[in-house]
Amino acid sequence: MNHRGFTLIEVLIGLIILAIGLLGIAGMQMTSVKGNSFSNNLTQASYVAQDRIEFLKSLDMTSNALTAGDHNEGTMTIAGTAFNRSYKVTFERPDGSFRKIAYTVGWFDGVNHGITFTTSRAQ
Repeated sequence: MNHRGFTLIEVLIGLIILAIGLLGIAGMQMTSVKGNSFSNNLTQASYVAQDRIEFLKSLDMTSNALTAGDHNEGTMTIAGTAFNRSYKVTFERPDGSFRKIAYTVGWFDGVNHGITFTTSRAQ
């Protein structure tokens, strides 16, 4: 007797192998989405930090924004993510003619993240 076609067990085994493969692809997709979200937040934080550090560099050395110490600029929300902004000014020379500015932008997306840009400013 010559039988053609697949048995029900062969079809079920094939479907199980296909399901395992699709689950693997779904896991990779989730990792990709999380990675893209982190990259977007990192890019936004970099833009904010770079913009603010350029602004601070353009100020007169007598500006209150360039006094020594910690400065909190509050929270900025971009595309649903809250970015906390702050910076620290330190005098590298006692007369205040050379200052270091460290600008930090942080955010929370299930894990705390942050980026800091540092620059120097001379009179």
